[in-house]
Amino acid sequence: MAYPARPRAAVILAAGQGTRMRSPTPKVLHRVGGRAMIDWAIDTAQALGCTRIVVVVGSHSPAVAVHVEKRLGPGSTAVQDPPLGTGHAVLAAKDALHGFIGDVLVTNADEPLMGPSMLEPLFTLCRQGADMAFLGFEADDPTPWGRLVMDDWGQLVRIVEGKDANPEEAALTACYAGKLVAPAPLLFDLLSRVGNDNAKSEYYLTEVARLGHRQGAVSKVAIAPAFSGVNSQAELAIAEAQFQWERRSALLDAGVSMVAPETVFFAWDTKIEPGVTIEPHVVFGPGVTVEAGAAIRAFCHLEGCAVRAGALIGPYARLRPGADIGEGAHIGNFVEVKKVAVGAGAKANHLSYLGDGTVGPGANIGAGTIFCNYDGFDKHETHIGANAFVGSNSSLVAPVSIGAGAYTGSGSVITRDVAPDALALERGVQAEKPGWAAKFRAMKIGRKSK
Repeated sequence: MAYPARPRAAVILAAGQGTRMRSPTPKVLHRVGGRAMIDWAIDTAQALGCTRIVVVVGSHSPAVAVHVEKRLGPGSTAVQDPPLGTGHAVLAAKDALHGFIGDVLVTNADEPLMGPSMLEPLFTLCRQGADMAFLGFEADDPTPWGRLVMDDWGQLVRIVEGKDANPEEAALTACYAGKLVAPAPLLFDLLSRVGNDNAKSEYYLTEVARLGHRQGAVSKVAIAPAFSGVNSQAELAIAEAQFQWERRSALLDAGVSMVAPETVFFAWDTKIEPGVTIEPHVVFGPGVTVEAGAAIRAFCHLEGCAVRAGALIGPYARLRPGADIGEGAHIGNFVEVKKVAVGAGAKANHLSYLGDGTVGPGANIGAGTIFCNYDGFDKHETHIGANAFVGSNSSLVAPVSIGAGAYTGSGSVITRDVAPDALALERGVQAEKPGWAAKFRAMKIGRKSK
């Protein structure tokens, strides 16, 4: 029998010291796929329909609280101080969930690949009549994990931490994955009665299983596939590799061409349409969209930008935040674009910096062109009109506009607006001294011969 779904909340545990990371950055702010691990956990809770989310943080990591409250708002964190175990950590969230009577998911902030599909079965078990639901898995080496002790009817009796397990319990391979769902009133009532008479003298969250069973609560277990948390830089690298493998596989299946996918790196929100070609050694930072028919050639770096259909990027190009490359446009080798909308069919094929402004459709940006956008205090914009031709090695000192169809002579420093269809030149008069080079060489050779 299925019962009506109840409101959902989440308590995300993020108060660990993270000492094995050996980093000044709090563990849960380390990134996988360009996204902080705590944000992955929040994403999952929101995808599960949790309308209230509380992140339990430690007093030692104020940066985590700042990060969370910037995203979720005031009251979205609870401080565990001092750290006295996982049960104590969840209990710290009680006040923040005052008045909530639905189901509470307890999860961790250091498992970025723990998606909603792995946790939804816990809510399903509760809808089917379980009082509490715990996530478990089969471990090849159960040594560091709490063991799930079940009765003959498939109900969870207790969870025994590895250091407290007797030989029979230690031999079990079904282990607790650190996730549970329980109604808020039941969860916090049980937590209020958890003691610390154990090997670590801590208040274990796992004790709610034993206490619940003792008072007749029905606890069920959902078995998850293998997963791993992040507690060290090596494990962070493993999580990143897993994320990249999954994202590459999904994009290949969707019709994105990659001749060496193992050399291409994506962010959590990278959007690549079918029909895009990506050459080797390309890095996508957060916030990139690439439309069908575009080609990203080798050794490019893209972040916070959009590449429209049929555009050609690279090789060795850099697109920074705010770059919007129009249909069929070309951004070539060693060209950097930042906060510039490049019109359809425009070209900047060599050795240029385009920062702050616009490039009109069909315009041509010569090699070595620089948008001089910064005066040491403020950024200023440069605007290039449709079908304009900017000569090689031009310096365009912003704020400045080049009119549609206008030309600038190679080597010019343009400091004033150029009218449409005009030619702007700014260079010194070339002087020539006939025979000077031959006389100079003769003089040098003569000196050396002495």
